[in-house]
Amino acid sequence: MLWPAVNHLSQGHCLFVCRNETGVTESDARIDFGAVSVSDSLSPVSHLQEWAGLFWSEISFKKRKRETKIFLSSFPIQTQLICSVSFYDPEGYIDSTDLSPLPVPNFLECTYNVTVYMGYGVELQVKSVNLSEGEVLAIRGVDDDNLVILANQTLLVEGQVIRSPTNTISVYFRTFQDDVVGTFQLHYQVFMLSCSFPRRPDFGDVTVMDLHSGGVAHFHCYLGYELQGPKLLTCINASRPHWSSPEPVCSAPCGGMVHNATIGRVLSPSYPGNHSNMHCVWTITAPQGQKLHLHFERLLLSEKDRMVVYSGETNHSAILYDSLRTENVPFEGVISDGLPFERGHCYEPYIQNGNFTTSDPTYNLGTMVEFTCDPGHSLEQGPAIIECINVRDPYWNDTEPLCRAMCGGELSAMAGVILSPNWPEPYAEGEDCIWRVHVGEEKRLFLDIQLLNLSDSDILTIYDGDELTARILGQYVGSSGPQKLYSSTPDLTIQFHSDPAGLIFGTGQGFIMNYIEVSRNDSCSDLPEIQNGWKTTSHTALVRGAKITYQCDPGYDIVGSDTLTCQWDLTWSSDPPFCEKIMYCTDPGEVDHSTRLISDPVLLVGTTIQYTCNPGFVLEGSSLLTCYSRETGTPIWTSRLPHCVSEESLACDNPGLPVNGYQILYKRLYLPGESLTFMCYEGFELMGEVTIKCILGQPSHWSGPLPICKVNQDSFEHALEAEAAAETSLEGGNMALAIFIPVLIISLLLGGAYIYITRCRYYSNLRLPLMYSHPYSQITVETEFDNPIYETGPCIIEYQD
Repeated sequence: MLWPAVNHLSQGHCLFVCRNETGVTESDARIDFGAVSVSDSLSPVSHLQEWAGLFWSEISFKKRKRETKIFLSSFPIQTQLICSVSFYDPEGYIDSTDLSPLPVPNFLECTYNVTVYMGYGVELQVKSVNLSEGEVLAIRGVDDDNLVILANQTLLVEGQVIRSPTNTISVYFRTFQDDVVGTFQLHYQVFMLSCSFPRRPDFGDVTVMDLHSGGVAHFHCYLGYELQGPKLLTCINASRPHWSSPEPVCSAPCGGMVHNATIGRVLSPSYPGNHSNMHCVWTITAPQGQKLHLHFERLLLSEKDRMVVYSGETNHSAILYDSLRTENVPFEGVISDGLPFERGHCYEPYIQNGNFTTSDPTYNLGTMVEFTCDPGHSLEQGPAIIECINVRDPYWNDTEPLCRAMCGGELSAMAGVILSPNWPEPYAEGEDCIWRVHVGEEKRLFLDIQLLNLSDSDILTIYDGDELTARILGQYVGSSGPQKLYSSTPDLTIQFHSDPAGLIFGTGQGFIMNYIEVSRNDSCSDLPEIQNGWKTTSHTALVRGAKITYQCDPGYDIVGSDTLTCQWDLTWSSDPPFCEKIMYCTDPGEVDHSTRLISDPVLLVGTTIQYTCNPGFVLEGSSLLTCYSRETGTPIWTSRLPHCVSEESLACDNPGLPVNGYQILYKRLYLPGESLTFMCYEGFELMGEVTIKCILGQPSHWSGPLPICKVNQDSFEHALEAEAAAETSLEGGNMALAIFIPVLIISLLLGGAYIYITRCRYYSNLRLPLMYSHPYSQITVETEFDNPIYETGPCIIEYQD
């Protein structure tokens, strides 16, 4: 069979893969043209001719076994089409007019995907939409690769806002153009996703601190029930935020042990459900020196059930109550044996379906207790106030009253609860009750039927007015799911009738209804703008389910719920938030290899943080950061976060020695701020800085270049003169030496002769004139010649230029 479809577009040709319907042969068709390449399975030729008539000009067939080729030419399309666009910016526009014009006629199928950061969603607002007949425009949410239709062309109107459930939204557009292609423009922006409100456990409650990522939900059970599951759930950041685990449930345990009991509650297992084949034992002990008071709130046992209360810790203790031995239920309670509750005190009172206040929480003698009932109940069979009396053995002057759901009544409060008679016990046979509700004249009533369980012979009728002849809003027999009704006037009349016989169908559990006065309009009132922020709405009309989202300008934090929902009673889910100026800085963080001192742990404006590096590290940057406020934007720190780097990595290397010079206090490395001093040898003069300093940097460097030791000019000239004088002295010395040597030789000869003659005179009588005594031999007085210059001793030469 032959079936054409555009699959992808590029420069080249169009390839049609064809299959013969008979299955005997297969064929393909190739269409050569200048701008488009298409490949897909094809329809029969007749459909191909109809669909592709725009380019059909020349076709030839070449049959082979199981193969047929079709060649087409003169294809007129020359436009490149974009069929998929992705956006990642936090805000922008999706505009169909950004595409190039399509050839006439043609087919286009395009998808626009917007993906933002995890934990944020995409909010689309319809700016304009003008589609032709047959065109499709769908807004789809992407959840775990599944596409969920959020809106389509039949519902899109200008101003409408659509929000994605995850961080991705997809816009799908398809057109078969004949004359005019439809256009649309969508504006998108991010918003913060949140976890859905966790389901409140039956017989318990949940408190949510924040629905956004990191928010925590706290669960707890009512008295007598135990939590099955985690007590805390955390909102996990994901493409679709979710709670860290399923919501817990509250269930009544089968048996247990309670020590040092002060107040508590015991329920049949899985109450209020059915139970069978169970044997449960509860052991309850009071603090030392006290005893227990046990009230019976409700006791409804089958013929096979049995309850026994023992005044002790074993089943051998005294029996206080046995359901098989007595038909009367002691609703006033039973008291365990032993000492009184506490000397001079009464026991703690109790009331079902109500509460009480006391003048003394220890219930000392003279304590007054006042009782009140829960909504939908009224006090009966006892006074509203009782007193602890009798010094010797204190007791209450009267029994605690009962709170029962009444049959009928006049109600005029703005909101209230209507319960079936005797709730939570089953209603009696033959009840005939009428409740009349009246609120403000400019209001009407919203009635929320939360539980409706009647027998098939009982009937509940709700009238839109204050008479039984008014228009009937609803009439119910048997069991039904929750119902929500609105009156047209400020009055409602509710009539309940139960079968007097009740033999065939029995009685039901009853009903629970809440009412509240609401506006007469069909929409919620508009909410105001907020200062330093803005709001966006999900619908042009604030109908039930519409949402208003508030956001703050930069530098402000939102206080309160950022998303408000128009509820069924036409009231908003919470009060509008407000934008509060951010007066604190974000924590700049720790610095490696350092300690810090913070003046204020809240980091309010004016807070200072002092960073100090550990030994062996040097601070790079400002050591003191101060949080300061700006007129616009959030407060910021006065400088960037510093760094502590090792001393060795910042030290300056020794620059070396100048020629003919030396350093004072030589070291291999110098830390930033340290100095190095240079000196020159004698006769040389220092040119440059005598002292240079290591300057902090990346890398650190010296404050100046290495100095130079240059020869001193005056010293050089003096040295030349000294050298010339030395040369002149040397020449005179040479001449003196030439004269002195011959004289020395002659003197030595004469001296030798003299010695010889003087020695020989003792051996010869020959006396020559030379042997006469020295002319000074006659001098006998020591010469007084004491010139110190000629004294022997050390030689000191002092030179002064």
